[in-house]
Amino acid sequence: MNRTVDHAPLVTLTLNPSVDISYDIPQLIADQKIHARADRYDPGGNGINVARALKHLRMPAHSVCIVGGEIGDFLQRLIAHELDHPHCIRIEGETRINVTLLQQTPRTQYEISATGPQVTAFALQNVIDEVLNLAGGGYAVLTGSLPPGVPQDIYATLIRALRAQAVRCVVDAQGEPLARAIDERPFLIKPNRYELGLWVGHPLPNLDAVISEACALQARGIEYVCVSLGAEGALLVDDQATYLAKAPNIEVASTVGAGDSMIAGLITALTRGEGPAEALRLGIACGSGTASRPGTALFGYQQIQSLLGQIEIRRIAHTTGATSA
Repeated sequence: MNRTVDHAPLVTLTLNPSVDISYDIPQLIADQKIHARADRYDPGGNGINVARALKHLRMPAHSVCIVGGEIGDFLQRLIAHELDHPHCIRIEGETRINVTLLQQTPRTQYEISATGPQVTAFALQNVIDEVLNLAGGGYAVLTGSLPPGVPQDIYATLIRALRAQAVRCVVDAQGEPLARAIDERPFLIKPNRYELGLWVGHPLPNLDAVISEACALQARGIEYVCVSLGAEGALLVDDQATYLAKAPNIEVASTVGAGDSMIAGLITALTRGEGPAEALRLGIACGSGTASRPGTALFGYQQIQSLLGQIEIRRIAHTTGATSA
């Protein structure tokens, strides 16, 4: 049974969802058939993963996505069990299938992402209208790749329209969609180190370089800039300080969905009125919890409670030096 949304509305948008299939294999061998040791089928797409994670955190959300064809039918059956409030807009064509291969020897992860179906201007307008109708006064998570037919400035367009409704926009994208969105000053962005380096135009070889660029980005009018650092953890910048968190000591099984889980943790804490240090702590716990799970599985609620106690936050004030938080 769906739970009632009793807080500021949370809406996630997935323009290019997928059915995610993961295979646990011993080793890839060229020109040979490999039998998987295990496999999983999960609903996928960044926004859907954020909504799945929000449900694990007992934070109901609306999830708007585009579906098509028989794979879209399968996706709808999957999300019926994993999302609180799905809103599926049907189009022609087939929803994509993404594949993750988890090789055991040597331990390696391979990911294959399909392109996705063509989206018409009419269907895209229906999506925009649905998001605007659901998100008033709350949060909107705009994340993931864009299917054919969707313009590169779609997130920027949505931010402008949602700002008029006092909606706080969270963006996790890369390349031109991210650059266009940054110009519109969303509430929060969450690039990883590599994506931030692409945006600034050069690699970021050390933590000081990452902090410097994240602070410069935040000063453009973005309330929070979170940069994920993989196994090193993450940092969160606001107008007062930079918050640093190391990832807890876990055995990484798969990184699929870890960044989406981090976003869910950040939003959950901020929606509840918690400060940036606690938001980062919950975000790291959620991302790490998902990274410890096989394939495309996400963290469990009780697992997060255990991980939270392992995460220390260091605060670096922008004017007075370093202190603990």
